[in-house]
Amino acid sequence: MPSFDVVSDFDAHEAANAVDQANREVNTRFDFKGTGSKYELDKQVITVTSQSEFQLQQMLDILRQKLAKRGIDLGCLDEQEPETTGSLARQNVILRRGIDSDLARKLVKTVKNSKIKVQAAIQGDKLRVSGKKRDDLQATIRLLKETDVDLPLQYENFRD
Repeated sequence: MPSFDVVSDFDAHEAANAVDQANREVNTRFDFKGTGSKYELDKQVITVTSQSEFQLQQMLDILRQKLAKRGIDLGCLDEQEPETTGSLARQNVILRRGIDSDLARKLVKTVKNSKIKVQAAIQGDKLRVSGKKRDDLQATIRLLKETDVDLPLQYENFRD
């Protein structure tokens, strides 16, 4: 029976490279000299540190630019509120990975309401869609692409 998986993922190696590139750019820019501005990547959390919120915003723009050039969808970024203490401003940016259960249930409901003859099943942090006809699966992919979701979705393991 033909099937495919709906996932939300990013390349962690490319994310690390983008953070390294952003660090190099901040270290060479004149407006960041002597500010101690830096990016730190710890698993799925990028910590942006600088002296002021204005500099944080500039650094986030640099980070977004580097991530986009590396092919990471900016929809997976979850920017937390900046924390300012004395002469230090810090902000966490979470790289979201996987489809949470609420979103998975919403996607399953969307597929069932479409009346396309496919079955959608939640499997951990991904969604497995299976059906008898390849055309039905392709119609389901089109439907999910048109659905307004705040997380980038990828479609993989398409099997006949």
